Amino acid sequence: MNVSYEVKEHVAVLTINRPEALNALNTAVLQDLSLAAAQAEADSDVYVLVITGSGRAFVAGADIVQMKDLNAVEAKSFAEVANNIFSKIEGMSKPVIAAVNGYALGGGCELAMACDIRIAGAKAKFGQPEVGLGITPGFGGTQRLPRIVGSSKAKELIFTAETINAEEALRIGLVSKVVADDELMSTAMEMANKIAKNAQIAVRQSKDAINKGMQCDINTGLAYETQAFSLCFSTEDQKDAMTAYVNKSKLSEFKNR
Repeated sequence: MNVSYEVKEHVAVLTINRPEALNALNTAVLQDLSLAAAQAEADSDVYVLVITGSGRAFVAGADIVQMKDLNAVEAKSFAEVANNIFSKIEGMSKPVIAAVNGYALGGGCELAMACDIRIAGAKAKFGQPEVGLGITPGFGGTQRLPRIVGSSKAKELIFTAETINAEEALRIGLVSKVVADDELMSTAMEMANKIAKNAQIAVRQSKDAINKGMQCDINTGLAYETQAFSLCFSTEDQKDAMTAYVNKSKLSEFKNR
């Protein structure tokens, strides 16, 4: 398998495991990634998914060995497969954290951007180098990068094929946190466990409202938020937590129902 998968309490850790190729994405890796993400989504005991890479890279990019001889029809099919998988990860009901170790270039940067939260190790490198290889980003880079860092900066990074370090990625908002490399997974797990302790219906409704709102005008987005907010008032979690707050007591845990 090109992907390892394990569950620690309520957190699933998906590790792309093709270190000899810096975890480059070929068809087999993409299929394994899709299966593991689907497993996390289907497991009711998993509340948060963490995605990382083995060795010196998160994902160094799509596999150029596989891509170099593709014709236009084959390239379209390859991009569609990847985009469908990344969109499924982005659309998961559960939060997804990218723990970015080492290189996150091309398809690797695009995979990280499909995740909800990105934490970078100090040595992480980000970029969309595709125009230097005669192609465009094909796994969502032209769409997600400007939504995250703004149109001007996204165009600069894509048009120049420049690679940036973790601190620059933090400055432009591509990642939310930079930590020492040896603290990357513990930081990601700490964040994941903090998320897992909250009311999961509320967490998932918040994610859904944010994702939908990013694709529409603010008034439509506010309607999505109102729907999410009101739905939470039909849950036991809301009743229990607010009753505990009013009674100045502490709720031990959420029932997630």
